[in-house]
Amino acid sequence: MKKAFEFLKHLERNNNREWFAQHKSEYDAVVKENKIFFNHIYAELQEHDNLKGIHIFRIYRDVRFSKDQTPYKTNFGAGYSRSKPMLRGGYYIQLEPGNSFVGGGFWGPEANDLLRIRKEFEISTREIEKITSDETFVKYFGELQGDSVKTAPRGFDKNHPAIDLIRKKQFVVMRKFTDKEVLSNSFQKEALLTLLAMRPFFDYMSDVLTTDLNGEPLF
Repeated sequence: MKKAFEFLKHLERNNNREWFAQHKSEYDAVVKENKIFFNHIYAELQEHDNLKGIHIFRIYRDVRFSKDQTPYKTNFGAGYSRSKPMLRGGYYIQLEPGNSFVGGGFWGPEANDLLRIRKEFEISTREIEKITSDETFVKYFGELQGDSVKTAPRGFDKNHPAIDLIRKKQFVVMRKFTDKEVLSNSFQKEALLTLLAMRPFFDYMSDVLTTDLNGEPLF
């Protein structure tokens, strides 16, 4: 990771195509090392879950509709998707000086899935609260995160006891790592343990999204 971080720090100060072209060989060497790391995590995670695949994100930014016209991202990232339709949730690792994290969840649920989750919370939050108050969950993630709508979604009571959960439109967890932690020999192990700590959350949400409100299977 040391070479990756050094490259990203230089890139942040020289985020232009000319500099990148001059250091392309350095970038290629870093990408090769990153792939080894990301694929090793994939292989180990696959032993505990049923993954559909791995997506290693490109460093090139899409600037067509962005105010930020810098051509390159200043991080390396990889996502790991579970096998749908029965298994839901996605894992993610980001490596960036000062902003590295391991996370996962549901960044942009489809409208039908979002409504199903909200309906579940409207009926009961016992299971999700049990998961998010578990010692391991709190140790790794603190709390359930994600953006929320400003007021109660249409059809829901704004005074519902679980309105804070119902208002969410994203359901994600995240554990941040310092640069020192990422560069340590234990990071690969800690990254995997963090991913595995998401499983109770993922499994619960998968149960919700593969059943109707009566608990009958949809698939």
